[in-house]
Amino acid sequence: MGLMSLRIALRALGRNKLRSFLTMLGIIIGVGAVIAMVAIGEGAKALVREQIASLGTNVLIIFPGAFTQAGARSGAGGRSTLTDGDAKAILDEVPGVALVSPTLRRNEQVVASNQNWATTIQGVAPEFQQIRKWEVEEGRFITQTDVDRVEKIALIGQTVAANLFGNEERLDAVIRVRNIPFRVVGVLAGKGQSSQGADQDDIVMIPYTTMQKRVLSITYVHSIIVSTVSAERNQAVQENTAALLRDRHRLQPDQDDDFTVRNLSDVAEAASATANVMAVLLGSIASVSLLVGGIGIMNIMLVSVTERTREIGIRMAVGARSRDIMLQFLVEAVVMAAIGGALGILIGIGSSNLIHRLMNWPILVRPDIVAVALLVSGGVGVFFGFYPARKAAQLDPIEALRYE
Repeated sequence: MGLMSLRIALRALGRNKLRSFLTMLGIIIGVGAVIAMVAIGEGAKALVREQIASLGTNVLIIFPGAFTQAGARSGAGGRSTLTDGDAKAILDEVPGVALVSPTLRRNEQVVASNQNWATTIQGVAPEFQQIRKWEVEEGRFITQTDVDRVEKIALIGQTVAANLFGNEERLDAVIRVRNIPFRVVGVLAGKGQSSQGADQDDIVMIPYTTMQKRVLSITYVHSIIVSTVSAERNQAVQENTAALLRDRHRLQPDQDDDFTVRNLSDVAEAASATANVMAVLLGSIASVSLLVGGIGIMNIMLVSVTERTREIGIRMAVGARSRDIMLQFLVEAVVMAAIGGALGILIGIGSSNLIHRLMNWPILVRPDIVAVALLVSGGVGVFFGFYPARKAAQLDPIEALRYE
């Protein structure tokens, strides 16, 4: 009975090919839109996850606080209250801390031979590489020996390497910062743009002690970056770090903090939540097309029941039961929705790839979403085909035979 119903359904749809196609068009567009929109949303989520990973996992950043002079407040980072001693104390005394790196940052002009480039100079400790998960493409990273000996060595980012050296050899080349020569010991792997659009590869890294003593002639650090052992420990580490720094800086209970501890996991969660909302919103908007397509199927099936009233009466007269009639029209609706769903999947995947090529947007087509889209399209056929099928099954055979 099932195969016969399928053959009859295909023959019935084939009699009005254009009408059947136009009816399926709603499902085709709906499924295609769902797949394409979800692919865009998932691509955006993957991009956010990638950018969050580039910041380092389970990271806290400690900045100096502000100061007030003659009523004018400096803003965050205006004071010089953090030292590398604070960094060592955090590592030794705060439970849950995995890695710590003092950092300094300054925009400077870098000169190599007859080329120059304005970039960011960053002083870091060896642990910075693991905290930020920053690979080295050529050469090596900063070592503890470099820090202890205040060595004049540097690693350069991809943007700096391209602008200073082009295709020339970079390793062991000499660059100058404030007329101080630095030997290039490594080239950093590309990180791309940050979530704010800044070029992370436009950077030169040197030992933080070298930046303190040779470049800036200071004894403090601009910030301290901390990696915790797990995301669950972030809040406790943040609170304990704040308590330790208050004690080290001899702050009284009525005094404000002279530092700021920023938890990057909060930023990561906010960015991830925004991407999730966008993905759900895109999928929901596209799902409306499926609803419209289902209503189109119901409309055409009702028309079909009216057109085929006499045929239904003849089938009942020769022994077809109500459930056979109902099954027949239900199969037709499901076949129409399933074919539309299959074509919609092809169009959805194709349009996703086209968007990726034309717009260079990140796209991620999930197989489970494709499977769900096909099942949903079949479900739409069942849901919106049930009423017309039931109406056909409830026709009076005698009245149906009289119908002209």
